[in-house]
Amino acid sequence: MTQQDRPILLVAACALLDSDGRILLAQRPEGKSLAGLWEFPGGKVEKGETPEETVVRELQEEIGIVTKVACLAPLTFASHTYDNFHLLMPLYVCRRYEGIARGCEGQAIKWVKPMDLRSYPMPPADEPLIPFLQDLL
Repeated sequence: MTQQDRPILLVAACALLDSDGRILLAQRPEGKSLAGLWEFPGGKVEKGETPEETVVRELQEEIGIVTKVACLAPLTFASHTYDNFHLLMPLYVCRRYEGIARGCEGQAIKWVKPMDLRSYPMPPADEPLIPFLQDLL
């Protein structure tokens, strides 16, 4: 498949921060592509949705966290070519939310200090985001 044949997949992700400055990571569950790798929570942007609305929806569905679009701050983005598609993923930072994070879809979650992020194997698109978070925090 040539670069021109690959569809662009728009996904939005969030670096959710706790009061100790740690970032929430979620482990991709068995049965999904890249299973076992750690990622920032988020998901595919659905038709009629903005990336910010996607983050708000996905945080609630995946980890039981409630937040608002106004609580999201854009930080950077990932642009990565996989075998069958090209991923474009804006990354937002969120410090204001309600609820206790839990793996609502059976996935493991972990609060991680910024300097420890490289200790967790991540999808290739997520890895370049780490220095931006480390610089921010």
